[in-house]
Amino acid sequence: MTLGAYIWGMRLLAFLSLLAFGAVLIYVNPEETGAGGKAIFYLTLGLFLGGFLNMFLLLLRRKMIGNDVAIENAGLSFRQGFLLSILVIGLLILQSFRMLVWWDGLLAVAAVFLVELYFLSRS
Repeated sequence: MTLGAYIWGMRLLAFLSLLAFGAVLIYVNPEETGAGGKAIFYLTLGLFLGGFLNMFLLLLRRKMIGNDVAIENAGLSFRQGFLLSILVIGLLILQSFRMLVWWDGLLAVAAVFLVELYFLSRS
């Protein structure tokens, strides 16, 4: 797959997940739907953030190191984008339970950092 096809596919998926997130914001009342509505909210937000951060990180790699190396590192951008989206969703969930304090945020960042180091050390 070429880099252009990958980027267009990710744009399409990010746009579709943004539409789904917008529909959840408009049509789902979290007070009436309970945990199911909140789960759908976090799921659609996570998919959108994952796609958006993936494209953003891939754009940074293209600008910094060129197209050829960016194609080889597309998987790295994908993983890092979704790890960052998991971090954001985790922090939002902690905040929704009013459990987020600065040291919990640092622990969440450290956990995502350790997961990324594990994947980097394996390859």
